[in-house]
Amino acid sequence: MDTNNYKFSPGTHRGKNVIWVHFQYNQTLLNQFRERYPSAKWSQSNKSWYLADLATVRNSLTIAKKDPHLNLLSKIDAENKEAFQEYYDQLRLKAYSPNTIRMYLSEFGHLLLILKDHPVDDLTHQRLKDYFLYCVKVLNMSERKMNGKINAIKFYFEKVRLQPQMFFNIPRPKKPLTLPKMLSKAEIKRLFKVVTNSKHLLILKLCYGMGLRVSEIVNLKISHIDSHNMVVLVSGAKGKKDRYVNLPQTVLELLRNYYKEHKPKEWLFEGQYGGAYSPRSVQAIFKRAMLKANINKKIGVHGLRHSYATHLLESGADLRFIQQLLGHYSIKTTQIYTHVSNSALTNLKSPLDTL
Repeated sequence: MDTNNYKFSPGTHRGKNVIWVHFQYNQTLLNQFRERYPSAKWSQSNKSWYLADLATVRNSLTIAKKDPHLNLLSKIDAENKEAFQEYYDQLRLKAYSPNTIRMYLSEFGHLLLILKDHPVDDLTHQRLKDYFLYCVKVLNMSERKMNGKINAIKFYFEKVRLQPQMFFNIPRPKKPLTLPKMLSKAEIKRLFKVVTNSKHLLILKLCYGMGLRVSEIVNLKISHIDSHNMVVLVSGAKGKKDRYVNLPQTVLELLRNYYKEHKPKEWLFEGQYGGAYSPRSVQAIFKRAMLKANINKKIGVHGLRHSYATHLLESGADLRFIQQLLGHYSIKTTQIYTHVSNSALTNLKSPLDTL
């Protein structure tokens, strides 16, 4: 399909963001378009075809991605628009990840929306404390949410306005100590057994077999796979760190068959519209497999990574080695798996049993 024969323009339809597709009517062009984008829909009222306005669609059509701050900027009072723009510019200069930028903009924007025409630079410590208390008591924000909010607002005053440690005395909520959720080896076998789609099975097996985050599995490229040395490069992972992980021997045949069948060009797992597979699609695959396998645990696909680490620990792997494989910055993060492992617990007898 030659995109030069089509014109694409972002817009809205029935309250949703879409990308309108315009081309001179020609049955060949229509057939090529429908074959390339089978999810395209026809709008009778607008007499035009349209696609969902998704990042993967924009990448496929080489349309610039939506700027994450424009929607918020339009809602912020003129008094604080410049502050918000400077905040956004500084986040980009610091080269923060897209997810961090999105989260920080949301938290800082929430404050500015509440302030309305009150200048953010005129906020006192007491006013800020009142705002945080409002978020906790009235909006019932969680500990994790509040820590993110405090970090986002600290960034403005410390990195944009260069005011050193002005929030030093603001008490931070304690993060609840929760253990990672995981699956047993028997449950993972059941999970894999019910997945019949070879692509979906390979995704789940690599998530578990290499302990990858969702963002890491969708960002794998064909060039990252080194089957000769049986290693995989995890490039630009969390914290912008590269690392190597072992390629499981048992997945090699499945990987080669998948490559022959799907013939991916750059990304190992390509999305419906080209480009990298979306994290949401991976999560949906896991959720469907869990339901089909009748595993009734409240756990996301990240649980496969937790299971990988726990099972490695139970097999006798050194904690430092596991830290490197997972790409953890601190050994303290990896040590939490010592609380999850069942190997020590199964060999421990209760005092009741010795009476």
